[in-house]
Amino acid sequence: MNQYEELYRQKLVTLEEALSRIQDGDVIATSQCANEPTAFFQQMHTLKGKVKGCRMYTPMCFNVHPFMQDPEIRETFEMDAAFLMGPTRNGREMGALNFYPADLHNGPSRWISTHGCTVFIAAATPMDQHGYFQIPLCLIHEREFLEHADRIMVQVNPNLPRVYGDTEFHIRDVDCIVEAASPLPYLPESRPSQLDAAIGGHVASLIHDGDTIQLGIGGIPDAAAFALMDKHDLGIHSEMLTNTMVDLVEAGVVTGKRKSLHPGKMIGTFAYGSQRLYDMLDGNPSVRMLRGSYVNDPGVVAQNDNFVSVNSCLSVDLTGQVCSESIGSRQYSGSGGQVDMAVGAAHARCGRNIIAVASTKRGGTVSSVTAQLAAGSVVTLSRNEVDYVVTEYGIAHLKGRSVRERVENLIAVAHPDFRAELRQQANQLMLW
Repeated sequence: MNQYEELYRQKLVTLEEALSRIQDGDVIATSQCANEPTAFFQQMHTLKGKVKGCRMYTPMCFNVHPFMQDPEIRETFEMDAAFLMGPTRNGREMGALNFYPADLHNGPSRWISTHGCTVFIAAATPMDQHGYFQIPLCLIHEREFLEHADRIMVQVNPNLPRVYGDTEFHIRDVDCIVEAASPLPYLPESRPSQLDAAIGGHVASLIHDGDTIQLGIGGIPDAAAFALMDKHDLGIHSEMLTNTMVDLVEAGVVTGKRKSLHPGKMIGTFAYGSQRLYDMLDGNPSVRMLRGSYVNDPGVVAQNDNFVSVNSCLSVDLTGQVCSESIGSRQYSGSGGQVDMAVGAAHARCGRNIIAVASTKRGGTVSSVTAQLAAGSVVTLSRNEVDYVVTEYGIAHLKGRSVRERVENLIAVAHPDFRAELRQQANQLMLW
């Protein structure tokens, strides 16, 4: 037994023992997404009534856990979530947690500067012979909290792949270890709908051989990826690594040869998808998982020549203001990294940012292109930064265009059933 194995043995505890080390007033953060410490999450509710006054930077989570759904747990945990998924969206509406407005690249550091961090809980790979663990599938905020926490607790999960990058930390920095093999969260592979494929085709027409791309989550970005199969030597610098990126790599479309930053490397800050995605990342020397404060820093993004960001939204108004995170005043998700990537693209040499959205929603009864955003809507992306808005009806060019031109171009890609009404509203509101 070498020194690291002995340290590991000394720090190995039961889950109950690890949870008992959380104290009144602790400020807690955890790893998240496909890297969530599921064993801890499933038992965090047992601390209710045992400790009080704790604060938690709530993770972006794909599984439902009791502590995120219980309004009465506020005496134990005051929870702040920077991005809402199904479980945390429900939790917020039930009164169990708060929403924290933030961009991906600096949201964690701004929160830490206000609240600090005493405990960081991470799911990690088994320790290697040199005493290192890895946090392989998500570094959105993990490095920042890892480096600021007073105490580090680890769930060793052998199901996690090993991924190169800024993923390692050492046994010497760990306070306690719990062994638990939890299934990874999966996003099933899917094929685009006819509608998404039409939008994806328009998006792909704006992407050229040798470009570096960022793709968001959802059917439309996935459809755009499938429409890129005839491109050559694309690169990837993206907050999220997705299932469709595996297809692009296997088809030889993504090589990274012409990237100006990290040539030959696929850069991401988290991955969420199928087992095939996780297998592609495992031990792959062409992949680097790096911290979100670097990957999503607009200044870093802008160092990628010919950079194209592709994201979706909930609605866009006729002047180009983009709402991607709320339905009226109801918070639905969060800003995430959309602003980071779009602003970086706008400042990159020959960069482009694209907002892609179906022309209608709610079964075709509501237009996604509106004269004005609904009352209370959050403006996620300023109209000053948007280059293109794409629907199934075509491409609206906004970059360098006046408001009059924007109104014309956006009405042209709205659903035909709403164009006359939009034109009338534009006249009434004097948008011209």
